[in-house]
Amino acid sequence: MTMVKLFLPMLLMYVAVGTVSAADWSGYLDKLKGSVNIPTETSPVASLSNTEMVAGLKEALNEGTQFAVDSLGKEGGFLDNSKVKIPMPDSLSWVEKSLRMLHQDELADEFIDTMNHAAERAVPEAAVIFGAAIQNMSIEDAQEILTGPGDAATQYFRTSTQAELTERMRPVVEEATAQTGVTSAYKNMTARAGGMISLLPSDATDLDGYVTSKTLDGLFIMIAEEEKKIRENPLARSTDLLKKVFGAYQ
Repeated sequence: MTMVKLFLPMLLMYVAVGTVSAADWSGYLDKLKGSVNIPTETSPVASLSNTEMVAGLKEALNEGTQFAVDSLGKEGGFLDNSKVKIPMPDSLSWVEKSLRMLHQDELADEFIDTMNHAAERAVPEAAVIFGAAIQNMSIEDAQEILTGPGDAATQYFRTSTQAELTERMRPVVEEATAQTGVTSAYKNMTARAGGMISLLPSDATDLDGYVTSKTLDGLFIMIAEEEKKIRENPLARSTDLLKKVFGAYQ
């Protein structure tokens, strides 16, 4: 009777899985073991409510964008930061090289300085647009960002704000380039090039477009830098909510 009791469960298990080979049976057991590696009700992620998840991410994004705007939208914000400093446009590099060979560095430096100062003046315009993008974020957006790559939030901003940022910041850049003397600095610099300036491509003189594009690049670089810190460094999470949300997804 005892032998029957021992044999019966084994027989039922064999019938349940069908006639399988030893290799198939081993694979089946592996699948069973793997199936237990799922989030449980006690896991950090499962303990987060949707409200906490979205609120925590919005808090982080507010910090990141505010950091970018505050860092760049001040005197020297671009000019003194090698990561975002706006260089001479590639199409004008030969003009810069010629001026420096002639020991007229001040003309090239003046032009670069004025472009960077124009960018610094334009940056605060981005704060409102970033704020609207954060407020409009959905639960699905938050989940994709938190479970995405290290720059997922930065990419979210590029996708959701770049077109509007370009449209709204260009007029600000145009005004700033006029006030900081970009156009006159450009004329002073290129005047030395004489007839060679006519060989420049048409987009070489779209200085406002160039400064706008580089201003946005700088903003996204700084946002990505702050995002990386919050994701990787627990000490950069300044509130309990940030610690809870990003600790769960770390």
